[in-house]
Amino acid sequence: MAEQASERFGDITVELSHLDKLFFPDDGISKGDLIAYYRDIAPRIIPYLRDRPLVMGRYPDGITGQGIVQKNAGRQFPAWITRAQVPKRGGAVSHVVCDSPATLVYLANQACIELHVFLSHLGALDRPDQLVFDFDPPDGSGFPEACRHVLDLRELLEDELGLTAYVKTTGGKGLHVHVPLRPEDDFDAVRDFARAAATVLASRSPHQLTLEPRKDARGQRIYLDVMRDAYAQTVIAPYAVRARPGAPVATPLHWAEVQRADLSPRQFTLRAIADRLAGSDDPWAGMARHSSGLSRARQRLDEASQRDQVR
Repeated sequence: MAEQASERFGDITVELSHLDKLFFPDDGISKGDLIAYYRDIAPRIIPYLRDRPLVMGRYPDGITGQGIVQKNAGRQFPAWITRAQVPKRGGAVSHVVCDSPATLVYLANQACIELHVFLSHLGALDRPDQLVFDFDPPDGSGFPEACRHVLDLRELLEDELGLTAYVKTTGGKGLHVHVPLRPEDDFDAVRDFARAAATVLASRSPHQLTLEPRKDARGQRIYLDVMRDAYAQTVIAPYAVRARPGAPVATPLHWAEVQRADLSPRQFTLRAIADRLAGSDDPWAGMARHSSGLSRARQRLDEASQRDQVR
């Protein structure tokens, strides 16, 4: 592959450089491979990036070098890239919004391996349209047990609370469960609900699940994290690559896949994902159509908690 090239998207030309630089040295995956992945995956990933402020995980020297967590759009970023001014205490942050294949390829050329997105849209930044439960096993061997408890959470959310749940691998050792919401409540209210639901789930499996944030107090229990459900917090985007050996990809799953004994958190990679997508529909297609409010779910959650206490 040439060290330099360009990609054209309508009237926009994205100049590419250092394409042979190895970003994943042990896997022989170059910067050019990363760019090609994001170019090809654009139709799948952009619906999950559009209208959401982005936090970039950049690795100019590959995953063995120093990573950079970048929120502000750099001064060198071209004018055609969409930006969003996100208020913060004392000012605002100018985030990139990735709403086109050209932007996606440009970011990949800026050594942006990981793409982390807000849980709210530009039109209502203070009101999330998703909540997320993060299942974080203490080590890679805890993934099958995490899958079992993810299925328990789905039962709680869907059968008992009347919500719709979606699941994805994180590209690490755990799983994320997403619930689409109507953007009615602020982040504090949504996080309170998520914490209450997680507390009910953990109370049913106290020796396997915990909401304890301190690692030294968890033991071998799976950490059920709801701290992402806060203003300006982010979550790894579906189909985004992680900066880890093997180039794993955060991958939406069908619920039937979570029940499979051979499911592995690392089987979906930059090199393997194309075959999966060629033979499978998107498990998250139509997610927005299943958005819910939380008023009735809160009542049902209180009822479930009371029932558990009586048992």
